[in-house]
Amino acid sequence: SFLTGQYAHTHGVMNNLTPWNNNNVTFLELLKKTGYDTAFIGKWHMPGEGLPQLKGVDQFISFTVQRGQGKYFNCPLYRNGVKLPARKEYITEELTDYAIDFINQERENPFCLYLSHKAVHHQFKPPKDLKGIYRDAKLELPIESDKWLGLVNNNIIYGTLGTLDKMYRAYCETIHATDREVGRLLNHLDKSGLADNTIVIYAGDNGFFWGEHRLVDKRYAYEESIRVPFIVRDPMLIKKPGEHNKKMVLNIDLAPTLIERAGERVPDNMHGMSIVPLLKGKALWRSSWLYEYFLDFPYTAPGMYAVRTDEYKYIEYQGKNHAPELFHIANDPKEKNNLFGKKGSEEILIRLKNELESLKMDAGICET
Repeated sequence: SFLTGQYAHTHGVMNNLTPWNNNNVTFLELLKKTGYDTAFIGKWHMPGEGLPQLKGVDQFISFTVQRGQGKYFNCPLYRNGVKLPARKEYITEELTDYAIDFINQERENPFCLYLSHKAVHHQFKPPKDLKGIYRDAKLELPIESDKWLGLVNNNIIYGTLGTLDKMYRAYCETIHATDREVGRLLNHLDKSGLADNTIVIYAGDNGFFWGEHRLVDKRYAYEESIRVPFIVRDPMLIKKPGEHNKKMVLNIDLAPTLIERAGERVPDNMHGMSIVPLLKGKALWRSSWLYEYFLDFPYTAPGMYAVRTDEYKYIEYQGKNHAPELFHIANDPKEKNNLFGKKGSEEILIRLKNELESLKMDAGICET
């Protein structure tokens, strides 16, 4: 969805079982056609026979070990189809090195680099020098969680087996390592004299539950899962850096944003919206958006659709085992009070159900 600007039901990678179709067009391919040098470096993790011949990419560096998940330590890589041993012990440092190498290449063209870190996916392994730095830190886990939550339910399947406090400390240490490498990359842009005319967008692909709703992992439409970092550094366009814009930006907005910033027309088949108007300080923006999740064996979360507005969220689950949920996000940000079926919520429920169906239709979802 980041690469194509499309929802999963359109680009086809709906879960960990459905492979990438190399007929998909990514923003890297589109930028390559306009004269950019392009690179994809890092985690691919989509099913299929090994790595694809990714169109429109000059340099494609990724890994296939652990079913495409990669290893934190001594991870072999493929560079344009050629297998290479690890140069650095820790994968986050290794990928950052390759990114800096690409930036340092002599070129006449502008460049676009997609750096896809493995971290901070489980198993949450920090480099040796950071292991244990949060050993004595006070944890502020959700009130409904407990340290044993990671030892029950589906945690063996989800890969999150362990006591919650131990996993969370390792998670924080692994984030620390990632922050350090992002900082190293940004510092390199500064030292190279590239920072003032380089756009940097830092984003994550999902949130994570640390006991909220008595869950560990990410496969539900609650706020902790669907809210992700999306930080934009654009010195040529942003006049007041440091602002926090509360408009609802999606993963599918990345591709159209970069296409517009390159001065090109955004393709009609992209579901996302360019956030350039937001970066310019203009207020008109989406008032609702569609969430979709598809069954992903062996994970047990049901398929679902949801609509999120500035004030409310409505979730419909597939199958008969989960009743719909309705939350007044503005008053109940932790989503503890399900209003579905409760007196006084009938009007907003009808409105959100209609909005969800309208969004699905606009996105090309036709159900019988």
